[in-house]
Amino acid sequence: MFVSYLILTLLHVQTAVLARPGGESIGCDDFLGSDKVVDKCGVCGGDNTGCQVVSGVFKHALTSLGYHRVVEIPQGATKINITEMYKTNNYLALRSRSGRSIINGNWAIDRPGRYEGGGTMFIYKRPNEISSTAGESFLAEGPTNEILDVYMIHQHPNPGVHYEYVIMGTSAISPQVPPHRRPGESFNGQLETEDKNQEDGEEKERNREKEDLHGGPPEIFTSESAQTFPVRHPDRFPSNRPDNSVPPAPQPPRRSRDHNWKQLGTTECSATCGKGSQYPLFRCVHRSTHEEAPESYCDSSMKPTSEEEPCNLFPCPAFWDIGEWSECSKTCGLGMQHRQVLCRQVYANRSLTVQPYRCQHLEKPETTSTCQLKICSEWQIRTDWTSCSVPCGVGQRTRDVKCVSNLGDVVDDEECNMKLRPNDIENCDMGPCAKSWFLTEWSERCSAECGAGVRTRSVVCMTNHVSSLPLEGCGNNRPAEDTPCDNGPCTGKVEWFAGSWSQCSIECGSGAQQREVICVRKSADTFEVLDPSECSFLERPPSQQPCHLKPCGAKWFSTEWSMCSKSCQGGFRVREVRCLSDDMTLSHLCDPQLKPEERESCNPQDCVPEVDEHCKDKFYNCNVVVQARLCVYTYYKTACCASCTRVASRHTGFLGSR
Repeated sequence: MFVSYLILTLLHVQTAVLARPGGESIGCDDFLGSDKVVDKCGVCGGDNTGCQVVSGVFKHALTSLGYHRVVEIPQGATKINITEMYKTNNYLALRSRSGRSIINGNWAIDRPGRYEGGGTMFIYKRPNEISSTAGESFLAEGPTNEILDVYMIHQHPNPGVHYEYVIMGTSAISPQVPPHRRPGESFNGQLETEDKNQEDGEEKERNREKEDLHGGPPEIFTSESAQTFPVRHPDRFPSNRPDNSVPPAPQPPRRSRDHNWKQLGTTECSATCGKGSQYPLFRCVHRSTHEEAPESYCDSSMKPTSEEEPCNLFPCPAFWDIGEWSECSKTCGLGMQHRQVLCRQVYANRSLTVQPYRCQHLEKPETTSTCQLKICSEWQIRTDWTSCSVPCGVGQRTRDVKCVSNLGDVVDDEECNMKLRPNDIENCDMGPCAKSWFLTEWSERCSAECGAGVRTRSVVCMTNHVSSLPLEGCGNNRPAEDTPCDNGPCTGKVEWFAGSWSQCSIECGSGAQQREVICVRKSADTFEVLDPSECSFLERPPSQQPCHLKPCGAKWFSTEWSMCSKSCQGGFRVREVRCLSDDMTLSHLCDPQLKPEERESCNPQDCVPEVDEHCKDKFYNCNVVVQARLCVYTYYKTACCASCTRVASRHTGFLGSR
């Protein structure tokens, strides 16, 4: 892009004006102390007014296949950049205003590379990497010495084509389009020349070539589309005329009627196949002996003109044109790469893409191949486990794990598969440490708000890593966990009273325990049971709590039964049955003989049709209608409604029971 060019220019300027000894700098005019810089037009000391940047995006929606005009590049343009917005099956093409194809003309797709045209060198790029989304591009420094036209070979929705170039001068510049063409208008599937007479002549030449080839040149075929298009042959390439086709210089008069001009063969054909050209060779010979004589013996004005003649009109054998391999799909290990293989055939000095069947006499090269840029790196355990981090109890130990390349070098962990990384740290148990009694502070509240109660604390025997007491155990002198307390005599105080917990509701797994909670008024020696509302201002103790005696092991669990498959005449219903362990994960430890049924029958009763009081037989002999199977007709179904309905119900029940 032109912006990139400006950035490079500014970087060049900044480099050029680096401070010299003594504080002086050098400008773009190479004078010490100068402050001149190069402007965007490439002019040293310019003010950016000597040129104009022309840019835009061709976004026309195209409907027909073929060549469509994108933009005109004027004479004198520089910094030319034509780029597709992203990769498609379309191709860019370039043609001079004189009609000469420079890139991708006449439905022949050229390879990426350097192509000379318009007085400058164009770099044609077509990224072929699988992961690349960049489109095709033409780049050229310029300046151009003639007007050039950019086209798109449309085969896919237009993604947009960005065009940009610089034109010297201050006059307004805009992309030019001929008055008889709109941007993107189809040129009948091929590039047209401006000269109508020239095209008429080429049309005659094409007809003659078709006759010579007994059916014409091979049709064009692209890998993106199986559709064929008529080939417009390129201009005939000039062949080297024989030296004797140029009128010789005047010679001394030594002519006689005994000599005349005679054709003695032709020049070598310019091509061994696919249509070349040759010229007849005329020599001066003696009329009687036919011996060749110097040309001065014949009248030069009578020498026939050497006209070009076609030769070797038969098509050249088709061949497989092999493209470059794409990048490997993996950076290490076994991957895949692809390449384009096209069947091509040379005709009239042009290589054309043709149908693949024309190359069936040749073995088609592989379009895919395995590749391996390098062997993937792997994990290596460099050291054994270290000692445990603690002398007793549970600690940790470590080891050195590195990602190593196939050359033995240590590389970043990202080079290896992180899912396969061995553990470099784990827990270790060094056995029990010395133990001692650990105590909490006494509770602040007494268990009874009045009268005698207790205060409690927690007492536990556990490891003491700080002092490492040399005790084999905590001993039998367990400190007390409660101590008496008294908040004074009770004088008719209301409180909740909780009884003892009941047994657990189940023998294993998670169950529940119950206890009685009542509101009482406590006096010196008695309790009076009150209504619970009398204690509502106090927090009520829980009357239920969960309990867990022991694990139950794996047990069968099932879902609710599904709806019955039929409402009558016998159906079935199903449910899911799973064996689950205590932590509710799938298990295989359940007794198969105790597995609940997953399917059972349901609704065995007969189907009773709904009684419709309006559905009656209007005739006494409706049984005849049933026997004759006339209930399928609307008239009889209405006239003998009851009989037809009974038959239909029996038939439905019979089918349902099958």
